[in-house]
Amino acid sequence: MKLFLALAGLLAPLAMLQTSTGATPALPGEVANSVVLDCMEEAKRLVNKAYKERRESIKQSLRSGSASPMELLSYFKQPVAGTRTAVRAADYLHVALDLLKRKLQPLWPRPFNVTGDMRSSEMPELTSMHTLFVREHNRLATELKRLNPRWNGEKLYQEARKIVGAMVQIITYRDYLPLVLGPAAMKKYLPQYRSYNDSVDPRIANVFTNAFRYGHTLIQPFMFRLDNQYRSTGPNPRVPLSRVFFASWRVVLEGGIDPILRGLMATPAKLNRQNQIAVDEIRERLFEQVMRIGLDLPALNMQRSRDHGLPGYNAWRRFCGLPQPSTVGELGTVLKNLELARKLMAQYGTPNNIDIWMGGVSEPLEPNGRVGQLLACLIGTQFRKLRDGDRFWWENPGVFSKQQRQALATISLPRIICDNTGITTVSKNNIFMSNSHPRDFVSCNTLPKLNLASWKET
Repeated sequence: MKLFLALAGLLAPLAMLQTSTGATPALPGEVANSVVLDCMEEAKRLVNKAYKERRESIKQSLRSGSASPMELLSYFKQPVAGTRTAVRAADYLHVALDLLKRKLQPLWPRPFNVTGDMRSSEMPELTSMHTLFVREHNRLATELKRLNPRWNGEKLYQEARKIVGAMVQIITYRDYLPLVLGPAAMKKYLPQYRSYNDSVDPRIANVFTNAFRYGHTLIQPFMFRLDNQYRSTGPNPRVPLSRVFFASWRVVLEGGIDPILRGLMATPAKLNRQNQIAVDEIRERLFEQVMRIGLDLPALNMQRSRDHGLPGYNAWRRFCGLPQPSTVGELGTVLKNLELARKLMAQYGTPNNIDIWMGGVSEPLEPNGRVGQLLACLIGTQFRKLRDGDRFWWENPGVFSKQQRQALATISLPRIICDNTGITTVSKNNIFMSNSHPRDFVSCNTLPKLNLASWKET
């Protein structure tokens, strides 16, 4: 059953329906169990053959004395049996999915829709956002074609892609980050843009891969879906999060992306509290529909920092110029919570050993922000480097004309939702704030549209 759900979630085609409420796209006919079983058997045969050939190749290299250090390590330093079994099972599933996709595609009259990030199917909310911006890209390409009939497909694709990239930059830096960091940290770490700086390294810091996962503390235990009056009516308006992981079929078969986007706009995120950092739906229930047992997302975050060899909590406090506590009392002062400090010290022995994610999300929030001092520093520093070290940043002269920049400054995520869904009423304030319907919502007709006139070639 779990394998079937995994296959269904990963292979369900994401119909890009403009009006999604009540729409039920036709799906391929039932697939015989034998087709799935045949794919699984073929996958096992192919994977086992590849494993055997690889092992024989290394043996031959050992006999001839030409084995590389990596080959020696892979041959003599094998993982424990349980890990080897799990890795091979993952390879079986990966190959089986690919084989099944090839068999199913001829049964489906339309193409299977994919994104550039496989995680788009991880949960319907992510699927909805990916779908939204693919639609916006295609809408822009259509408008640009109308303005510039001589442009070929490549030119239209690249220009629409460039505009969407600018939109993501604007929404992230203007609307999202100020609410995450708070005004003081925003002023300190992300001051107003001045110019491109070719000495800034825009690559992602290793620690950021942990720090930015603060967002896991904001996850609600349900996926909320609302009707066109923003009411919790219809089938399954509140689905437990553990039942929607890799369930993109819920988008195809249960009303499309519109109810999900309404739910995101009108339902506040969870508030990170020191006595409830993460909800139970992502603790030991993560991906439980597609895994043998559910995973624990906070545990994965902490293990990731160890896998990546990241220093502990105090090393990053030192990096950010913040005081480094050494005793229970000092840690309690930093966290403004002596009981939590005692629990952390009981587990780690010293603040130096606290995993960066655990320490970061345990800190009290910055005023009018959603992270503490340490994460504000790490996140703000990274986003400044991403901006100032980006030669194609939307405000950098030469990337867009002055008139184009003025037009782009008017865009908003609510307007993008209006232009690409059947939703007619959206949040009027910052979409990332806690907005209540109907008080904080307005008609799409009141929001400015992106004027593409400055993209017309003369």
